[in-house]
Amino acid sequence: MPLIAVPAFALSWWLAGYLVGRDPARPALRWAGAALTSYGAGLVAWTVAPGGRTAQVLICLPALAWAGSLVALLPLAPPERRPIDVGALVLGVMFQVMVIALPGAGKLVGLTPLAGALILLWRQRDQVLPRLPAALTVMAALYAASLTVLLVPLDAGGPGPALAAAGLDLLVFGYLMAVAHAVADGERLRPDLRRSLAAAVLALVLIDLPAMLTMYAVPGDELVTVLQFVPVAAASVVAGLAGRLSRLLDRVALGGDVRLRQERATLFSNADALLRRREQRRLSDLGEPEFLRLTRRALADFNDLNRLARSPLTDLPMVARRIAGRGDDQPRARARELRAVLREQVSGLRPPGPFSTADDWRYYNTLQFCGVLGLNPYSRRQRLDGLSREARMAVDWFRRNVPRDTMRQWHREAAMLVAGGLWEALAQDSSLSSDRSRHAMTNPS
Repeated sequence: MPLIAVPAFALSWWLAGYLVGRDPARPALRWAGAALTSYGAGLVAWTVAPGGRTAQVLICLPALAWAGSLVALLPLAPPERRPIDVGALVLGVMFQVMVIALPGAGKLVGLTPLAGALILLWRQRDQVLPRLPAALTVMAALYAASLTVLLVPLDAGGPGPALAAAGLDLLVFGYLMAVAHAVADGERLRPDLRRSLAAAVLALVLIDLPAMLTMYAVPGDELVTVLQFVPVAAASVVAGLAGRLSRLLDRVALGGDVRLRQERATLFSNADALLRRREQRRLSDLGEPEFLRLTRRALADFNDLNRLARSPLTDLPMVARRIAGRGDDQPRARARELRAVLREQVSGLRPPGPFSTADDWRYYNTLQFCGVLGLNPYSRRQRLDGLSREARMAVDWFRRNVPRDTMRQWHREAAMLVAGGLWEALAQDSSLSSDRSRHAMTNPS
């Protein structure tokens, strides 16, 4: 059993750490990390007490987390998102209680939310990553088959192959979640994933192999078995969260040297962005729908310079013109200029005249105060000290007259207007560039 359990545990916890560390703010990645972590814990329980009740429950829980990850992927408008998220959470808790309470094969009821989430994803398949619903459905079916072998008395070669198959299904599922996140944010995945995987393989050789040999040397000792999984878990999580742990170590060790810590944080951010930025190419080749989606994402990440540094929009010609000649063509420098471009576009939505809350001001007010300034009118912790008179009036207006879902819908619509303006400017730049190229070809001298 350790021959299967230790590598599967190490890889599942590494990928869980990698997914959460890639972007902790994305619910789909957090749910995927929870699924892989639960599977790893189930492996430990199964190694200590094969077929025990705790092991069976932990092995079934990934299906519920998987369903939560799929629900988070659904391309829903803000008014639709909240009831579905709340309903999914309530149903998840109900099915988790059923998984704990029911014996043996009855725990397969935990697959029901996963089936429901897949149905919802198929209904929205035209708006998600191509072939993603099909791949996820295949993996879910294989995972369900593995659970059936583990929970139903069948002569299928013992639990080892079924546990390994379930782990492989979950690893593929985690990879698909990483792909979906990278595509949605316009990022590259492979260089960053390969680097993290190399660290995981190194940990597997240096730490996991001795732990596995120790289990074989001391068979039947539950305490020794559990303790061997502790360094394996630590090494795997460190491999997955290497970048974020480096930043955390700087905060602890360099807490008194703010300038040095900030400079190192900038270096870490640039290095991370270089791994995850797409290859530079003409943005006009992306097509208008993809460009509009990336612009909406950039506006949503307006106050997060690290995310903006990885946006393909940093290759906009207007950003390149701003940064030309400065000698600082690093990802964060481009991100700052992209933010300036977006701020100008938002300012262009402001109607003439003094500040107002009239209907024609809704788009500007939403992007300016809830986006550019990063205010959250619906938070009780939102402080008004130091804000301008306009900002205080806007926060009060949102609180009193604009439901949260309405504000989010206005944000999406306003982002489309900004994206449309940027697309027109990009088209003009592309047209001028083409004219210059043709002129150079006809007048080579």
